[in-house]
Parts: sequence; C-alpha cells; structure tokens
Amino acid sequence: SIITHYADLGAGAPPERNWKGIVIALLVILGVCSLITLSVILLTPGTELAGSDSKLTVEDLFKPEFVVHDPEAKWINDSEVIYRNRDGHVIKFNILTNETDIVLTNTTFVNFNVAKYSVSPDLKYVLFAYDVKQVSSSYFPVWELDPPEVLNSVLQYAEWGVQGQQLIYIFENNIYYQSDVKSNSLRLTSSGKEGVIFNGIADWLYEEEILQSHVAHWWSPDGERLAFLVLNDTLVPNMALPRFTGSSYPKGKQYPYPKAGQPNPTVKLYVVNLYGPTHTQELTPPDSLKIREHYVAMVKWISKTKTTVRWMSRAQNVSILTVCDTTTGACVKRHEETSELWLSKQNQEPVFSRDGSRFFLTVPVKQGGRGEFHHIAMFTTQFRADQNEVRHLTSGNWEVTKILAYDESNDNIYFLSTEGSPRRRQLFSVKTVGLFPRHCLTCELNKAHCLFFNAEINPSNQHILLHCKGKLVAKLDANSDKLNNSLLKAALKIKRIQMTDFRTIQIEHFGKTDTFRYLLFFGDHDGSPGGQAVSDRFILDWDSVLVSSDNIIVARLDGRGSGFLGQRVLHEVHQRLGTVEVQDQISAVEYMLTFPYIDRTRIGVFGRGYGAYITLMMLKSTDSLLKCSVAMSPVTDWKLYASAFSERYLGMPLRDDSRYQVRLFTASLLLFAALFTNVHFQHTAELIKNLVKVGANYSMQIYPDEGHFLSQRSRLHLFASLTSFYRECLKEEILPLPDDDEEEEE
Repeated sequence: SIITHYADLGAGAPPERNWKGIVIALLVILGVCSLITLSVILLTPGTELAGSDSKLTVEDLFKPEFVVHDPEAKWINDSEVIYRNRDGHVIKFNILTNETDIVLTNTTFVNFNVAKYSVSPDLKYVLFAYDVKQVSSSYFPVWELDPPEVLNSVLQYAEWGVQGQQLIYIFENNIYYQSDVKSNSLRLTSSGKEGVIFNGIADWLYEEEILQSHVAHWWSPDGERLAFLVLNDTLVPNMALPRFTGSSYPKGKQYPYPKAGQPNPTVKLYVVNLYGPTHTQELTPPDSLKIREHYVAMVKWISKTKTTVRWMSRAQNVSILTVCDTTTGACVKRHEETSELWLSKQNQEPVFSRDGSRFFLTVPVKQGGRGEFHHIAMFTTQFRADQNEVRHLTSGNWEVTKILAYDESNDNIYFLSTEGSPRRRQLFSVKTVGLFPRHCLTCELNKAHCLFFNAEINPSNQHILLHCKGKLVAKLDANSDKLNNSLLKAALKIKRIQMTDFRTIQIEHFGKTDTFRYLLFFGDHDGSPGGQAVSDRFILDWDSVLVSSDNIIVARLDGRGSGFLGQRVLHEVHQRLGTVEVQDQISAVEYMLTFPYIDRTRIGVFGRGYGAYITLMMLKSTDSLLKCSVAMSPVTDWKLYASAFSERYLGMPLRDDSRYQVRLFTASLLLFAALFTNVHFQHTAELIKNLVKVGANYSMQIYPDEGHFLSQRSRLHLFASLTSFYRECLKEEILPLPDDDEEEEE
C-alpha cells in the first residue's frame, strides 16, 4: 500500500467555550429503515405495505443498494468530523459552519482497490491498505513500509499516532516507529518471533477472547509514549490450520491456540518513550496476581504519564483495576472485584477526572428480586490511593451499557443504557452532585424511528456524534443524504416488509418463574452467554428472505444466559452450558405452538458456533419437535474450545458431561463447516464420526480454506443453501389422493 499526500485543508474555527450546558449536535449518520427489529417476525398474505410488490431475494442482499452504508465518521477535533460518503469520497464536515470539503476522491480507492484507509492527525497524509492477506483468523493489510532489516515479510499492522505524522507498524511481531513519513524507522522491540512472541499485536486468544481486537498497543495523549503488550506463547500448544487448495499438495500453518486446561500465553505490559533516548519500562501487576496466571484485560491512558490497567485472574473471578506511573512502573490498586462465578464487562474503560482523583465505572448493583444490574459508580480517592468513597449515580432494573464521557465543567456523566427496554440503547446524562434526575437526550429524537444508538463525544464534551443502528429515519434531510441510507430505504420500499411483534412470556423452571423475551418456530441462536438476540438493531440477513418470500415466521429468544437482563439471568448458565438455555428455547417453542397459525409439524432451528451447540442440544432433548435443523461450525466438546471461554462458564475442572452425547436424530440435520474458524473443524469431525456410528440423518456442506469471516462468494452460496434447505424441509407435505375404485359393486 502507499502513503498519499494531499493538501492541508486547515482547521475550522474553534467552538465557543461559554455555552451553558452541553450543546448536542445530533448527526444521525446511520439510519436504517423501518424494516425489522425482532423477537417474532412474521409475514402473512395481506400484511404487505402499500407499494410493496416484490419479494426479497438472497441476491438482493449482495446488491449495493441493499448494503447498509457505515460512513465510519469520527471526530478529528472539537468542531470537525471526517467520514466517507456513499459515493466513496472522504469528506470533512464542520459542524459549526455546516461546510463540507472533499478530502480525498473515490478514484484513489478504485485505482488501488483499497480495503481500509486512515488519515494522519495533521490531515496531510493518508494510509491505504490494499492487497489484504489472511493470517490465521485475522486479516492484516500489506503495506509498502519496509525497514531495511525486514526482507520478504508481510506487514501485520500500521497506524498513525496521535500527533502530526507519527507512524508505527509491525513486521515479524516487532514494532517500528517513525516520527513522520519521511524519517527513518526506529525498531522499538526485537524479541518478536512468528507464532511465539507477539509485541504490540494480539495472539489468537487475546484477539478473540480478551481484547476483542488484534491491536495490543496504546498511545499516550501527547504521543510521547506507547504502551504495548508482549505475549509469550512458548508453552501454548499449536493448532494446525490446513490449506487444501491452490497447490499440488495441501499446506499447513501452526499457530498457538490454548484449549481448556492447557497453558495460556504469559503477558507483560511495557511503556516505551518515543521522544529522546528510547527507554522501555515494565508495568508491574498486583502482588496477588503476579505469581498466578492472569490476563491484561484493559489498558487506557489517563494522563501523559499515567495509565489505568485491569488485571484479571485466569478463572476470571478476580479483577484488579490499577493506576500505573509509566516513569517508574509502579501500579497502585484503585478497585478490586471478586465473584464466586465469573466477572463480566472486564474490558470496559473507566472514565477519570482531569486530576485523576475520581473515576467512574459500571459495577453490579443489587436491584431487589431481579438481582444485580450494572450501574454507574463514582469512586473518589480518600487518604490512601487504594481506599475510595463510592457513590452510586444510577439504579434500576436496567443496564448501563457504556460510559461515554465526564463533562467536569457542567458536572455531567454521559452514558448509553437499556432504560425503558433491554432492546434499546438510548443516550442519557446524569449529574454527579445533588439530586438531579437522569435526562434522556435521544428519547424524543425520532422517537418512532430510531431506538438503538451508539455515540461518540468530541474532545471538549460539547458535541455528540450519534450513530443510529435501529430503524431508518422516516423523513430524510435532502441536504444530508451523505449521512444516511436513502438508497437502502428506497430499495426496501418496493419489497415486502416484515411485521414485528415483541412479547414477554413467563417460563417456569423447577418451581420458579423467570421473565424472558421469546424465540421460536424458526429460531436463530447466534450468541454466546452475555449476548443479545432480541433488540431494536436493524438486521437484514438471509432469514429475512424466508420471511419475505416464504411466509416463514422467524422468532428469537433472550432467555437465561443472555446479556442486558441482569446478572441473575446471566449467571444461570454457570457450569450448566447447554441445559437451562435449551429448556428455555424448548419452552418457548411449546408456547408458540399454542397459536393457531403455527404448524407444529414444521418447526426449524438454526445456530452457529455456540448457538449451533444449543441447536444440537435441542435435538438431543426433544422427540419429534423439530423437523429441520442447521448447525454451523458447532461446538461439540468444550475440551476442544478456547481456554478463556470454557473456564469462564464451565469452571475448572471441566465436567465429564461437557462432551455432546449423540443420538439418532429424527429431524433433518444440515451441518456447515469452514476450515478456518474460531470453532475448529475438529468439532464437526467429532460430531460426524458419531452421527455415522448411529446412522443419523444428516447432510454436510464445507467451505475449504475460508477464514473467520466467509468471503462474499461463499456467503452468497451459504445463504442460497440455507434458504433452499429450509424451503424444501419446511414445505407443506401434500398427501396423494386415494385412487378411485373403478370396480362396480355387484
């Protein structure tokens, strides 16, 4: 790839500082139409909207007009936002003057087939990634940034710093730094070794299960220091990744993958000075975790020389938040959490005041009979750094999902929450002093059209960039179509639109009653514990085709083990994976069968990954309830799965019944498998071996040499296969009429 220079367009006028309170510039940058939010989605004759005259097809899902456009908008200073419009141009927008400028035209993207781009902080250069290659389960760009000591090596990562034209990149698991695009490179680490020592970039475990990102380094606010992890996988057993196509003989790649009970990578956290003589300082973990296996779950700079770090035990039942002085390496404990089960939300970033004397964090708070819910707590340092006065700022039977910012000038905390409905995400503010009530900033904004937001606040906490991930705004501003999905709205206007029905049902288990959202008929189990299937987020997927074209009802359930319903519901699955969730799913199916429009002889179920495990367990637990089942990359034995996930929910040691016990299926079972995925083909192979042993009715489809995310061509094939399978399996059987008796009675 290349570094492209373009003219500095200059910065806009600084925002006024004497505004009273917060000024919200609500830029709705992703509208998504009045299509579906779901628990139960159904379409029967007569429910089409006026003007809807065609059915949604699998091919529609891959047309440009049906793809949700995400402009990837972000603040570049207090008053300017940079984004990419639907035409592919990179635009700079000044929220104070309402002026826009084209920073980069789409022709460069087309000429180089650009996959990703990034603009330098001084708006003079842009990084392009092209010719993207697959490495393990991740995708890294190949760039023309070659330090002299690196020969014929693939660049794993590159990004701008936070000042000017600072640039770092990673070759062969080592970090390189340039102070500007024309300066010589400086190698910051030398211990990197492919598949063994990772500097500043995550190995498989940290990318998938801990950080949820392949980035394992963090810039200080002034750009003078860089914190980074060093992950040592020397003792971690290797997983073989076969590649069968493209050569006369299959090839393979080994990469470290710790399964349950196997050695994890060791982790160390360092900070390197980038200005002046290079000096690297290790940040020390708390004494209680130093001699035990542990994770670094979160790193965030809170000043030029101080970071906050969350250290977590391997069992994920002890979490210690520290503040570290990067000049000495000393870390002081500021907060500790323990649990008899496991701790969730451990990668959340605390928000600190400017002087560091107080910080804000969401912690579980008991809310009567509903159990604990995550709410905002304010921690204020007392006489010692490890002693805090705690004040709870929110409460109720709902969750604070993210703390966005602390505006000290107006004493406001801004946050997203599920207040009103666990399906929604709305923006709220709350005062940190006095008895001021919470104030919802988005509840009346397009009330009937967007109920699910994400948000990003500018550096001065005076403007908020809102990202609507729910339904499309009904009335579109003709002057701002670059920030919405008008093409998608127009495309869906002529399609049959689904009706959605949300309900809460009572499902009784072992003498106690729990309240859940419901699933069924054709259910999409897709999330691991802590996930959410029922929300007001926009979804347009292959199952939407079945609803639109085949009058198939799609239903989803958030039962025990789901997120955003409180800790009591979440923790129900501890050491009971594949039991209580399955009971809830089956109970919901039985509930749906009480409706006269449900055909009890034609019930289908779908799941992928963890959801595929639930699908198989539903088949195991029922007789003649399910007719059609699809398991995509199913988990079949928790001993074969990643250590962090298994130990979080199963506990140690692993139970003997964690292996899936196969039985003869009466339902038609379709298996899908990709050879490169976080649920390895080994799981599917184990299952098939047992299916063959008992003569089970199944068919299988495989996508060789595919990655963690399928290519577009394979996804099109997958979607077509799924819809065809369910159409054939769920179609109504028409019994032949008896032959007429041609003989006359005597």
